Amino acid sequence: MSSRGKREREARAAPRGSGGGGGGGGSSSSSSSSRGSSRSRREGEAERSRGRREAERERGRREAAEPGLALPLPVDPARIKREPGTGSWGGSATSAGPVRVKREREPDGDSDPEPEPAVRYGRFDPEDQRSRHCPYLDTINKSVLDFDFEKLCSISLSHINVYACLVCGKYFQGRGLKSHAYIHSVQFSHHVFLNLHTLKFYCLPDNYEIIDSSLEDITYVLKPTFTAQQITNLDKQAKLSRAYDGTTYLPGIVGLNNIKANDYANAVLQALSNVPPLRNYFLEEENYKSIQRPPGDIMFLLVQRFGELMRKLWNPRNFKAHVSPHEMLQAVVLCSKKNFQITKQGDGVDFLSWFLNALHSALGGTKKKKKTIVTDVFQGSMRIFTKKLPHPDLPAEEKAQLLQNSEYQEMMVESTFMYLTLDLPTAPLYKDEKEQLIIPQVPLFSILAKFNGATEKEYKTYKENFLKRFQLTKLPPYLIFCIKRFTKNNFFVEKNPTIVNFPITNVDLREYLSEEVQAAHTNTTYDLIANIVHDGKPSEGSYRIHVLHHGTGKWYELQDLQVTDILPQMITLSEAYIQIWKRREEDETNQQGA
Repeated sequence: MSSRGKREREARAAPRGSGGGGGGGGSSSSSSSSRGSSRSRREGEAERSRGRREAERERGRREAAEPGLALPLPVDPARIKREPGTGSWGGSATSAGPVRVKREREPDGDSDPEPEPAVRYGRFDPEDQRSRHCPYLDTINKSVLDFDFEKLCSISLSHINVYACLVCGKYFQGRGLKSHAYIHSVQFSHHVFLNLHTLKFYCLPDNYEIIDSSLEDITYVLKPTFTAQQITNLDKQAKLSRAYDGTTYLPGIVGLNNIKANDYANAVLQALSNVPPLRNYFLEEENYKSIQRPPGDIMFLLVQRFGELMRKLWNPRNFKAHVSPHEMLQAVVLCSKKNFQITKQGDGVDFLSWFLNALHSALGGTKKKKKTIVTDVFQGSMRIFTKKLPHPDLPAEEKAQLLQNSEYQEMMVESTFMYLTLDLPTAPLYKDEKEQLIIPQVPLFSILAKFNGATEKEYKTYKENFLKRFQLTKLPPYLIFCIKRFTKNNFFVEKNPTIVNFPITNVDLREYLSEEVQAAHTNTTYDLIANIVHDGKPSEGSYRIHVLHHGTGKWYELQDLQVTDILPQMITLSEAYIQIWKRREEDETNQQGA
């Protein structure tokens, strides 16, 4: 039993031992072969990664040697971290396990900002590229651009955040998703807009800023600027400027649009724009920009609008050869409380008097102490001698007694003036024997005799009569004559058509100064620079102006938008209403004498 059991156990153990021995030999051989293959694979990957790193370093050295090449930036091995648990460097493409490459963290916004490079990671910034390469610049239509009108949205009538469409010329508000400018850009495919306050250009509906030097002429038309050298040379150059439509014009000699019945204001504004000291002051905005005005004061709007109009009139790079005074006249209507309007004809002398005093007040001037550019240019002084007269119906004895009283003695008052009013002799009422009305003529020196200090004139009021005489004590650099052509009574306004004969140059006013002040005035000779004419009936007439261009020495006639040259001999034949005379300086007198 024991031998048989022993044999059975040996029989059972033999196949298990042979099978197990065979299996053990196979597993040992396979494990050794797998260990060899993985070792060789790792060595190969290490060789390849070392080769790639060497190639990247070599490429980096070549790019550093040639900085002008805009090649994609390589991944810097020093900035690559190996994640824990990965088998190799991130550059391996054939590694057994997944490889994750992680860049070092960029410095946050708290650190000092570095200058932004033009090239980011080998490519241009897309926002920057759009700004400088806008595809819609060729859609701009400069012939329809007009910045003379009030800066209001054409839909909402708001003056806040207004943009001008540079394709159709209309004004719209905002550039947000639901703004009028945005809707207009989508509806009509007009894409280029200009902010009228910041002078920046935008493309809508993409809503990015356009940066292009070819648009500078548009911003210059909207807001012209002048350097001190340019202002100095204005009266020395006779160069014609060319508008966008091809017409030529002289800066300063351009027509003003007559919106309805504002030619009276146009003529006065044209005359004042050709007074060099006043013009030079308003061409440079810095001269009056810092003037402090009380809160809620609207009169300073007059100064701002007059400065803008002056710069547009003298702009050598206008798109058109005329200017619309719309914004200026809106300020006049507002500040005068509708005493002067666009739709109703006004009186040129009344407007000139109000405008000069309003400018003086808005610039911070006062009646006596504080002076401004207006008083420096136009203000003179005179003595007024006044004597009260007794009533003409009183008996002669009673008149003689009244004249002994101090109330009827002559009194003298010093007064300043902005302009001198010249009285015309009364015109004939009846026709002559040939059934024709003879238009009378009077020399300028005859009506100037009012200011010689000896000529007396009677002035009547409702209750009292006065005798007055005038004598000049100071002559301003620019003297304004207002020839009194209109007389008003209870029923109508009557116009005096008398022609005033005057020379264009060499008007000497020394004899009208008092003797004690004549020595203080070295120059008392004046030359005409502007002549405003009124044609037609008192309430239905029209205004035109003759202006001397200092650069060319030629005279021009301006009536609304029409500008024509005129001979000086023709100026004296007109019904002059307002004249501006310039006092000669020392050098000009010497040149004239030579």
